[in-house]
Parts: sequence; C-alpha cells; structure tokens
Amino acid sequence: MPSGTPIIVDTLTKRYGTVTAVDQVSFTAQPGRVTGFLGPNGAGKTTTLRVLLGLARATEGAATFGGTSYAALDQPARRVGASLSSDVFHPGRSGRDHLRVVQLAAGLERDRVDAVLQRVGMTEAADRRVGGYSLGMRQRLGLAAALLGDPGTLVLDEPINGLDPAGITWIRVFLRELAAEGRTILLSSHVLSEVAQTVDDVVVIARGRIVMTGALAELSAGAVTRVRVDAADRAGLTSAITSAGGVLEADPTGALIVSGLDAAAVGRAALAAAVPLTLLAPQSDDLESVFLRLTADNPESDARPATAGEVAA
Repeated sequence: MPSGTPIIVDTLTKRYGTVTAVDQVSFTAQPGRVTGFLGPNGAGKTTTLRVLLGLARATEGAATFGGTSYAALDQPARRVGASLSSDVFHPGRSGRDHLRVVQLAAGLERDRVDAVLQRVGMTEAADRRVGGYSLGMRQRLGLAAALLGDPGTLVLDEPINGLDPAGITWIRVFLRELAAEGRTILLSSHVLSEVAQTVDDVVVIARGRIVMTGALAELSAGAVTRVRVDAADRAGLTSAITSAGGVLEADPTGALIVSGLDAAAVGRAALAAAVPLTLLAPQSDDLESVFLRLTADNPESDARPATAGEVAA
C-alpha cells in the first residue's frame, strides 16, 4: 500500500517583480489525512502549489516532500500525483489516450491506465473524446492521471470546483478512501463549504499570508453563537439585556441580535424585567462564516497566523 510523505512548506515567499504573491507561508500536510488549503481566489494557493511541484521557483524558503524538492525526487510520478487544472486535455484525444501519453512520459506500466480508469469509474467513457466530457468527467480524468504512478502523495488544485452535488459526493468519498490508505492529500479550494465534509486539517491563506492552521474540528469550535430575540416592549428588552451584560445589534427584521449571553441568560434577563418575549432563538455561525471572517480584507499585519484553537477561543 502506498506510503504518504509529509508535505512541508517552510517560510515560502514568491515574488513576481514587485508583486509578492506568497509571503512567508509555512504549513505541513501529514500522511493519512486530507489537508484543505483554503482561501479566496488570488490568495496565493495556486502559486504555492506550483512552487511545490517545481513549476515555479521560490524567491525565498522552500516547499518539499519530506525535505526533498519535487525536482530531486527519484521517479516523481511514483511518489507524487498532481492535478492542477481540468482544462489541460486535448479535446480531440480520448481519455484513455491522454492517460497513455502520461503513462509513457512517466515511464509507468501500461496496465496502470486501465487500473486507474476503473478506480475513478471512467472505464465506459475512456474511449470517448475529452472534448465531450462534462466538468465532472474531466475532474475524474485528472485524478486518474494523478494516480497513474500509484503515488503516496496527491496535490489537487480545486478538484471540487464547479461540480454538481453528485460529483462532489463522489470526490469526497474517493478522497477519504485514498487518505485511509495512508496517502498524504493536499487539496485547495476557495469555498470552505465544498470541502468541509472532506478535510481533516485546514490551512487558510489570504493576501498571500497564512491566517490560520489547525484541525477542521477546532475551526468548527470558532463558530460564534448569538441569540435573536424580540418583544413588543423593545425598549424594555434592550435595557434588560444591556443591564445583564449583553451586546446588541439590530436585525434587518427589527428584532435584536444578542452576543455575550446565551439564550437562557437572555430569557432570565427578560423575565426579571417582566418583559414578555415574542422571539428567542439561538443562532450559530456556520463554517463558511468563520472562513469569511478569517479571510476578510482587514489591514495586513506582521502577526503570526492563528491556530484553529486560538480562533475558537
């Protein structure tokens, strides 16, 4: 069974002229886990992956596989599989012929073509021209090409982007199976909700800098709970909540949003003030809200990135 290699990105900086695309980026992706490399479009994700795969040269720092650069790997196709785009296929070539070209160029066994076609569920469509493939089929073909050498490490750029619900579900299950085999999987995405059921760990990048690293479960704990509350006597309710230490903001419907108190505390404050409530509903941010908060266009600072545990604190 393939053995994954840790992906180590160490103080990586990449500049294009006067533009710094990636600035002092550091993180590690471990074997047996799916690491989500998350951030808005233009945050520096693809640049980091291109440096990791030897397609661009680092200005400073390094991105390696267990301390070895991609260029220095012995038989790299057997160590690392990558899929950076669903638009790299010749439209007039069949899926099988595309894989044969990759197989020959990498010096791999011919029978690997049929093996990976079967694994990604593409056997019946293998002899059709790629130009007639759907986006989901092209994503599967990209995964098949990445798996030709049966590598222990996979690097995937936006593998779920644009897929329909059935395609997203298939890739989620497939990547979890690969990780369970002990492979290291690093995948990028600009939408956390697309990969929230797939990844174990998250690395969040914004404006070329890492803003958070940690386990997805710890990021989930960073969701903030608020209470939506209303009463006929809003003035009395406002006074009761602020006296109890709650912080208020207006809801578009006219109700009040309370932070700093849970629903039970809000109810007790209203009861003590003899204010009958017409609405009392706790509301929690979802993961996407936490992600958007982390990647908001705030002024840059030189502070170190937060861990998921610190986000949750």
